[in-house]
Amino acid sequence: TGMGPTNGATVARVVATLAPKNSKLFLTTTHYHPEHVAGEPGFPPGTILIRNAVQQRELDKDGQAITDVFRSISEEDKKLLAGVVLRVPDITFDQEVSIDLGGGVKARLLWLGGAHTAGDELTLVEPDHTLISGDVVQNKTIPYIFGHDSTPTEWLSTLDKVAKLNVSHVLPDHSAPGDGSLVGLERELVGGIRTRALSLKRQGISVDATQRNINAALKQQHPDWPETDASEFVKSIYADPADPR
Repeated sequence: TGMGPTNGATVARVVATLAPKNSKLFLTTTHYHPEHVAGEPGFPPGTILIRNAVQQRELDKDGQAITDVFRSISEEDKKLLAGVVLRVPDITFDQEVSIDLGGGVKARLLWLGGAHTAGDELTLVEPDHTLISGDVVQNKTIPYIFGHDSTPTEWLSTLDKVAKLNVSHVLPDHSAPGDGSLVGLERELVGGIRTRALSLKRQGISVDATQRNINAALKQQHPDWPETDASEFVKSIYADPADPR
């Protein structure tokens, strides 16, 4: 939705030019962070808001706090997020809901488990086999778990489920689009970082030393990536209750 109602209204105007004859406007969000949800008040009345139940619980619990954090980043963000009040969704779902968009096009809204957050939502557009992946599958981007709402183990489990969708195209939130191979590459990246971090953890290596080790390796492996700092993700691996050793 973009950050705040001004950006949300811009998105809604673009949608109106792309589908001028549509009588219904649907809105769903990938996760509860402000740049993804806080533009909702800028959408026109009658917009049908849909969100998975886990994401909505996160929004109810932590949405105000994270919005306050974003407001403090800059004066521009403070202005964009001034007075934002989010409404209750028209529809909430547990694991999947399907929307018939007409013309043979269907959108499957999916919650397959936690990754970047606990309530990450995916949208599979058919028959294109295009996955709007949020932060679950990215392109040349280091994974990040915000506030340890999810775990690396959960992220890998979710990616295993995503792989079974056999998507042809991936549209991430914060990086360039790509083909279906991005799903496997994301699993390779997340799994590789986790395996290396757990190996060093079991050797008694400190989290700080492991962060340095993995960051250096990632920088060498991916010199063209804009960012290769996996420190926060390594920290979440050390804190993962699935591997307490």
